[in-house]
Amino acid sequence: MGSSRVVWLAAVTAFVARFPGLLWPLRPDEAGFLLVARSWHPEPDSVYGRYFVDRPPPIIWLMQATDAVGGAYSHRLVGAVGCSLLVLAAAAAARELARRAGLVDPVAVRRVAAWVAVGTAALVSNAQIDPVAAKGELFGIPLVMASCWLSLRAVRRVSAGDAFWAGLLAMLAVGLKQSIVGGLVFGGVLLLGSALARQLPVRATVRCALAAVAGAAVPVIAVVAWALAVGVRLETLWYASVTFRSDASRTIAAQASEGATSRIWVLVLVFVGVGMLLLVVCFLAQVVGLLRLDAVPVVATLVMLAVDVAGVAVSGSYWTPYLFVPIPPLALALALLLSHDRVRGTRDRINLAAIGFTVASSVVALVGWTGGWVAGRVPVEVRTGEAIDAVARPGDDVLVYGGRADIQWATHARSPYPYLWSLPMRTLDPGLEDLRSVLTGSNPPTWFVEASYINTWSELGTRPIERSLIRKYEFVVTACDRYRIYHLNTVDPVDVDVDCSTPYRTIWGQ
Repeated sequence: MGSSRVVWLAAVTAFVARFPGLLWPLRPDEAGFLLVARSWHPEPDSVYGRYFVDRPPPIIWLMQATDAVGGAYSHRLVGAVGCSLLVLAAAAAARELARRAGLVDPVAVRRVAAWVAVGTAALVSNAQIDPVAAKGELFGIPLVMASCWLSLRAVRRVSAGDAFWAGLLAMLAVGLKQSIVGGLVFGGVLLLGSALARQLPVRATVRCALAAVAGAAVPVIAVVAWALAVGVRLETLWYASVTFRSDASRTIAAQASEGATSRIWVLVLVFVGVGMLLLVVCFLAQVVGLLRLDAVPVVATLVMLAVDVAGVAVSGSYWTPYLFVPIPPLALALALLLSHDRVRGTRDRINLAAIGFTVASSVVALVGWTGGWVAGRVPVEVRTGEAIDAVARPGDDVLVYGGRADIQWATHARSPYPYLWSLPMRTLDPGLEDLRSVLTGSNPPTWFVEASYINTWSELGTRPIERSLIRKYEFVVTACDRYRIYHLNTVDPVDVDVDCSTPYRTIWGQ
């Protein structure tokens, strides 16, 4: 099979490997973003109105657009297409790096691109990370990869146009998830390194740098212009998009969480099991030879990889989808390794074995996930929300405590509390005064779901909340031994029947 066909086959495989998205309901972040998008009503002191989310508008725009065009699950199709584009962009970047390394044989260049495409497809398709949900990380990494390719091409062609688009795509990725800064890092280091190594004239470097900055400014200007047009204060936009993360980091550091601690080890195991650690070790073990061959892109890749891995390490939450973010620098590292092998006229079996490991891991993980689905898996969160929806009356409000927006989504009811995620709640309502006022106000929610134990975060003001529940609410049932459901005190009996046994099969009809 020709090398070009291998690239396209890898891209198609990456698309098809997202099929679990057809077989599982909305995950919490997806549900939360859609709830924000559907109720979006910007105000001077609130970017989104009813609900708070610490994301820039582009990710909510995307969810709103896909929802309007194809319904609640159509963003997953966008995510699958993005995986294919990631693979194609990785192959394109690999061709640029192979040429920079001195490969003149077109067949050898195409083979490097093909192997990189296979490795990238294996990484992004690995079910250990997340085969179902499509959100900021998955949407952002194709943009980062394309930005890296355009940065390499801009330096080779001394093209301000390529630099402009590289900057635009890199900043657009940041608009989907603030921590996805790899495209900006790689492009900046590559351009600076090319100037210092005298691979680019000073005038050409300045021209490309200005073009990249202009491109990066486009998404920022668009968001600022939107905020001004709808009346959102810029400091409000800045806080939701940037400053909140600092406050949230302090909250995470101050509050011990067994869940976060256990997720650290899961994240490490996945990092090893997917094959990422092996690729990093291969890259670092051969970095001296790579630097001698072509130091500028090697340094740019090293810095990008370090920034992305550090972003995962200091996140404080340690969710496995964060591991999507280092895939672009790992694809670049793989391209550098394979190009080095070809230039030396050898085939490093360790590098090929690393690719083989990533492919085998991806296949095994996807088969394992599918086997678990065939055996039958019950989405307790969705069943909980559906059970409430089945007996709720028109106009009932539901408040889910502890950050399970997928439960909220399944109830088809609004929440009178603005925090659909636990971290904003813990950061912006640290004493739970807002929550208490909602529960004790003139129009309290009809239903209260304890998705996390009230005293999970002992630093919060939970005792008044417990007293409010005892005084105003009647305990109904514990859904599948997991989520406690309460209803406002009433003389009428309340019966909630949660289906804890029927497996979930497909998204059709949802």
